[in-house]
Amino acid sequence: MADKELEALREQRLAELQSKHADPSGDPSQQEAKQREAEIRNTILAQVLDQAARARLSNLALVKPDKAKAVENYLIQMARFGQLGGKVSEQGLIEILEKVSQQTEKKTTVKFNRRKVLDSDEEDDY
Repeated sequence: MADKELEALREQRLAELQSKHADPSGDPSQQEAKQREAEIRNTILAQVLDQAARARLSNLALVKPDKAKAVENYLIQMARFGQLGGKVSEQGLIEILEKVSQQTEKKTTVKFNRRKVLDSDEEDDY
């Protein structure tokens, strides 16, 4: 009897986890729209980038997906406005990556707040 209860609890927990991790946009039309958008992005990037630059961008997407997405958006925007004069080489992609890095660079500052503590032992040492 305990085995049946345990199995029921496991199934219930598994269903909860699956519903929690499931895609909230379960609508097939939304999924198709996302898939079409991804295909359009890939075709534009294939037209704009040469093979070495495309490989570098895919490697970047594995390590820093947010930065790769920003570079992709930048390239697509430039392509739509006709600002690219041909395929972007790997060196051109590196320059674009540096521009995007400078724009999104976070500057960290450290501020030391030194407190003046009155120490009664200071006068006793003399």
